[in-house]
Amino acid sequence: MNSHVNMGVGALLGTVFVLMSVSILSEGIFKSESPEKPGYAIAAAEGEAAAGGAGEAAKADTPVGVVLAKADAAKGQAIFKKCEACHTGDKGGANKVGPNLYGIVDRPVASHEGFSYSAGMKEFSKGGSEKWTYDHLYHFLKKPKDYVKGTAMGFAGLPKEDERGDLLAYLQSLGDTKVPFPAADAAPAAAPAADAAKPAEAPKK
Repeated sequence: MNSHVNMGVGALLGTVFVLMSVSILSEGIFKSESPEKPGYAIAAAEGEAAAGGAGEAAKADTPVGVVLAKADAAKGQAIFKKCEACHTGDKGGANKVGPNLYGIVDRPVASHEGFSYSAGMKEFSKGGSEKWTYDHLYHFLKKPKDYVKGTAMGFAGLPKEDERGDLLAYLQSLGDTKVPFPAADAAPAAAPAADAAKPAEAPKK
């Protein structure tokens, strides 16, 4: 083996030695020990938050009879002021953006004389057979556009159950007769089905 080859092999071995030395030294300087317990666990926190959100979303409304048992009509009268921009509540009162609400409890849906109802509300009325029961009003007032698809009512709704109960107690007073509140253990009305009024499709041949 000549001197040039020996020099080349020596240079290669020297370079490898230097690189290994630098690597070992760097690892010793910069290596950090993993903590026994992490400061926080993102995955667990997100999981708990997701579980909590799902629980809240799945929480059902308190039955209207239970809410009405402790409702306050005087408070409901104050809440009704939010409705007065679009509705009147006096007997024989005029229709405004929305229909007059005197006698609304147990009145057939979309039936007030002289008011032009939206297609969505007419569909919900089932040809006049559906009435504004306390249960329907309770859920409708929570978020009108969710309960009656296609309604023209622009009111955002009353998410708080006690406010809806108080308002219903006041609406009870707007009538020639007071419609009794449902019992606290009364079964709730079935939620409106989005496709209930649509005719069934003919089977494809």
